Amino acid sequence: MKQNSSRQMPRKSIVLAASAALTMLPLLAHPDVADARAGGGFSMGSRGSRTYSAPAPSQTAPFGATPFQRTMTPRPQPTPGYGAQAPFGAGAMAMARPRHPFMNGFMGGLIGAGLFGMMFGHGMFGSGMGGSGFLGLLIQLALVFFIVRWAIRRFAGSRANGGNALPFGIQRPAAGPVPQGGGQQPVGVAITAADYQAFQQALINIQTAWSQQNVGAMQHMATPEMVSYFSSQLNDLASRGARNVVSDIRFERGDLVESWRENGFDYATVAMQYSMIDITTDMTGRVIDGDPANRTTVTELWTFVRSAGTGTWLLSAIQQTPRR
Repeated sequence: MKQNSSRQMPRKSIVLAASAALTMLPLLAHPDVADARAGGGFSMGSRGSRTYSAPAPSQTAPFGATPFQRTMTPRPQPTPGYGAQAPFGAGAMAMARPRHPFMNGFMGGLIGAGLFGMMFGHGMFGSGMGGSGFLGLLIQLALVFFIVRWAIRRFAGSRANGGNALPFGIQRPAAGPVPQGGGQQPVGVAITAADYQAFQQALINIQTAWSQQNVGAMQHMATPEMVSYFSSQLNDLASRGARNVVSDIRFERGDLVESWRENGFDYATVAMQYSMIDITTDMTGRVIDGDPANRTTVTELWTFVRSAGTGTWLLSAIQQTPRR
């Protein structure tokens, strides 16, 4: 009898170990559990017409953001005539170099008219040079060169870029445009100190609603597209017998990446670095991922949208930063 009892004990241990392994198997098959906060470590959502444009780098996110892995915005169709293979060599570099608009119009007109005149024997500006011939042509070309160079220098100042990324809490005058991060062109949407505060509060509120699995609350803080992603992620965790809990969220720093207006809506993309306690438990409350004693720090780009000039900012996208 004792012999049979001693044989049964190892069998029970083996069964318990196998059961525990089967319980953990679904979690091992999904390595993204470690990034189980709202967004799940993915880049998802939409940024209007800039969905497929890389956000500018900023002080908080100097390496920009990863492209969207999940979005409902259709990819724009290529413009006809731009699908051909580009030429190589010095000629290709000249074609790729941006031209000054003044050069395109003014210089093009002068050269076009001059070549037309020479083809018909009138010289660059007509027949006024008479027999001066080649010497007169050189003088005219030199004159055109200096006029064009002066014009380019005169009007180049109007095209100068300005501004750097704005840290949270620094407010520009409401009447002035807010520059995008990384020296982008100024835009017409002014982001105030109250807007920055709204972004920080949205970060905390959304993560809290996520931890409470409160999809209804998130519907008042994010676009329907983002709510659908959050709901899908929560269902995925529940199907694996897991639950993510994010607590003690602390905003560390952030800055404005870019802001713009289109189709009656204001958009603002901000880089935010924050820390938190991020753990995943099973349905009994046992921690299966994360450390309740150590904080996790992440940097993400959050894009918000609202009706132009009014309304509440809603989260429309989360993008991850490249890991270096």
